[in-house]
Amino acid sequence: MQKIHATTVLGVIHNGKVALGADGQATMGNTVAKSNVRKVRKLYGGKILAGFAGSTADAFTLIERFEEKLNAFGGNMKRAAIELAKDWRTDRFLRKLEAMLIVANESEMLIISGTGDVLEPDNQIASIGSGSMYAQSAAIALKRHASDLSAEQMVQEGLNIAADICIYTNHNIIIETL
Repeated sequence: MQKIHATTVLGVIHNGKVALGADGQATMGNTVAKSNVRKVRKLYGGKILAGFAGSTADAFTLIERFEEKLNAFGGNMKRAAIELAKDWRTDRFLRKLEAMLIVANESEMLIISGTGDVLEPDNQIASIGSGSMYAQSAAIALKRHASDLSAEQMVQEGLNIAADICIYTNHNIIIETL
């Protein structure tokens, strides 16, 4: 059986606000398996946002583990991300998971990968998934040339542009903000 995957997730911190959004498409091979997957969540009592790309079941496992780390480290997002990345790289079960996460609070955003990376993106813009470079490019341009827009508007437009270009991204967009 083919794995369900592909998506676009985009996060922007702008003017003291953070927005994290994702499209709703999940594909199985070259077929749309589901069009309204919710890939963005509020965690830790609504103080942290998390979005995922990759295999859906794997991503849910990682979000659960990340939430456990948040609880273990008193909501310290960076510490929880580093500890998850360490486990992900070294744990025999977790190593096989195929997904990536973006996590954000009001002041910082991180990309967590299965290779043990915890990246703090430039320009306070992060993207993952098959349409990530389209969405990221749009968000960079909007942040530079339309700074009057809100973080949420930048995420919305960046994801819409990605959906216009990437066949694995749809216009069924969900955005969470802090």
